[in-house]
Amino acid sequence: MACEIGTDIQRAATIIRQGGLVGMPTETVYGLAANALDSQAVARIFAAKQRPAFDPLIVHVPDISWMPRIATEFPDLARRLADRFWPGPLTILLPKTAAVPDLVTSGLPDVGVRIPRHPLPLELLRLADCPLAAPSANLFGRISPTTAQHVADQLADRVDYILDGGPCGVGVESTVLRLSPRPCLLRPGGVSLEDLTLIAGPIEIAASTDHPGEVAQSAPGMLPQHYAPRTPLTLDPPASQVRRGRWGILCFQRLPTGQEFSAQEILSPRGDLTEAAANFFAALRRLDAMGLDGIIAESFPETGLGRALNDRLRRAATK
Repeated sequence: MACEIGTDIQRAATIIRQGGLVGMPTETVYGLAANALDSQAVARIFAAKQRPAFDPLIVHVPDISWMPRIATEFPDLARRLADRFWPGPLTILLPKTAAVPDLVTSGLPDVGVRIPRHPLPLELLRLADCPLAAPSANLFGRISPTTAQHVADQLADRVDYILDGGPCGVGVESTVLRLSPRPCLLRPGGVSLEDLTLIAGPIEIAASTDHPGEVAQSAPGMLPQHYAPRTPLTLDPPASQVRRGRWGILCFQRLPTGQEFSAQEILSPRGDLTEAAANFFAALRRLDAMGLDGIIAESFPETGLGRALNDRLRRAATK
């Protein structure tokens, strides 16, 4: 039985205050929101998503004045990044307060924090009067949701209410940045590495954990396999490797010449990475629902949002 979808933000806030779960729109993807300071509510997130406890959650606040509730420090670099990119799709790791349950951070000392750039979660935060832990509102490791219906399709009655804010404008998750001991990109996302370096200077790029086991991850989305459709996905195969059968293709700007496909998704005919990112997960979801033998995906230019899209494709294609 699918959960109710609606626009009653007062109802959503009441559910949050009572320890429930709400599917929440943001500019990136839909999140599965709960009171970040309520350990039982946070545990419900992990159970609903079937998410391993070693994968930490991101905490959302409506403005910087809330920072002392969840972070013991807010250094100068964090403030400069916030001035430039908040509200927006940037998550910054900061030392957590004792009020933040260890389950939120997978036992690590730092918590990922961001201010969303979408009016509904900002209003929900203020009405609920608590920070919100809100990972993507999907089953763990599967395609991220960019509409309210996507949330209902995957989580059904595991969520108490889904707040409908329309399709997500950015379409990929937030960028995650660690500041100490030096700036390090943990997950590419809606804010580009190039833009971050203008504020933070040189930034290291973290590698994925090849054999995570039960070791806590520094940030969500760092496991080698993630964002995966049920249909096998192959990234940039030579034409000779495409077997007979029903194949779909996910491409950036135009179809490759000399090949035929049973289904196709062109993300931006005009070659706009912002448009491609906004369409990415919905297009992948449509291909996944067609009963194809496989999906072929083309890499994007490794710049700006293309870096984030390539990251999602590499993890989706990992066996």
